[in-house]
Amino acid sequence: MTEVLMNDMPLRTKRLPTVADVERIGALSDPVVRNLQITHCYHELSAAFAERAGDGANWCTFATWASKQAGQTIRREDAVRELEARLRIQSEAGEAIRKLVELVRRLGARQHPDTIRKLIWDRVVVSALNRASEAVSRGNRKVFVEIGREFARFMAVCGADTTYTVENLNRFLQSLKPGSPPDGQQYLREAFTAYYHSFFEDDPKKRAELQLLANLEIGFHEQTRLQPEIAESLDLAPVDPAVLKKQLLDLIFPADSWLLRGRLLFLDVFGQIAPLDRAIEALVELLHRQIRLVVTEQLMTMSFPPDVRLRLGRDLTVGFPASLRLITNADLHELLLQIDPTVNSLLETGAVDWADLPERIHYIADLFRCYHEVKDLFEAPFSPEQIVALTADRKPDGRL
Repeated sequence: MTEVLMNDMPLRTKRLPTVADVERIGALSDPVVRNLQITHCYHELSAAFAERAGDGANWCTFATWASKQAGQTIRREDAVRELEARLRIQSEAGEAIRKLVELVRRLGARQHPDTIRKLIWDRVVVSALNRASEAVSRGNRKVFVEIGREFARFMAVCGADTTYTVENLNRFLQSLKPGSPPDGQQYLREAFTAYYHSFFEDDPKKRAELQLLANLEIGFHEQTRLQPEIAESLDLAPVDPAVLKKQLLDLIFPADSWLLRGRLLFLDVFGQIAPLDRAIEALVELLHRQIRLVVTEQLMTMSFPPDVRLRLGRDLTVGFPASLRLITNADLHELLLQIDPTVNSLLETGAVDWADLPERIHYIADLFRCYHEVKDLFEAPFSPEQIVALTADRKPDGRL
């Protein structure tokens, strides 16, 4: 274990993650363990990068906490608990479920009411949360195997340079594809060039501006690449009521029972199935509304140590640090004019629609700028005991 100081703050890193480490983590099949290892690897990359670059958060610093927040959606645990709590206190939801179970039983279902309730819960709630989890997990991996890999590669190629060595920088840059995202990596080329310049900049303000420029360029690339997964995670189309109806009727009238199927036809002819249709449609609409609220709240929340909890739909209020209050770097100023409609102000920072790329980038631009010098961001996201479990490819115990 090594220990260096950054503004009197100890940064403890066991080692610098390698490209092979990133590739191994990205290949893990368990989405929960993979997300946890991604989060921890971002922390290690962030700390190692800060040891070389000096004061100021880098993109991996923020990625650590964004990945940890994504883990809540990927694991689904908090969302399930929150939905259960909401439905317990909502008489409308409870009544809709009770009414549907009663109708199914009246039509002839012999299963216990709890069995029917579980089928409804699994088909409507769990399936929607699974779709959100899968989309967020894909995005988490997608960004890590690209940008996390480039941080590891950059540190391997350029991190030990004590003097500006253009040959090393060019050797790193040559494998990055030209062009704009989502297919090109031009913003990554520019970002790592700015990072490299910051390694050899003695002026603290100029160094901070170069680091912020690089963070924002990577952030723009990342968010553009993530657009499909973010849109999918928020676009939680409700389950087709016809599908749920078929599953409930299969529960009542097994497919291999022609006598019961005959009864179903008889009931349908005499209008006995219509109330079931209406009850299913009402319940699906109600549950979908609550699911979307819970998932959106998770995706639009970010927590930092020690106890910062940001609602991404609200304006930031902490203010810019002194080093970044007045922007003098021409490239950074130009980029901010492109992505921040309220440059040098925190007005209208909050994103109304997190699936809207310009709104998301606006918030991220101010987030990166406001929190650039917050040392607490370098704290480890997991306890030493949890890290031991993670390195063994196991999900750790305790709050994650």
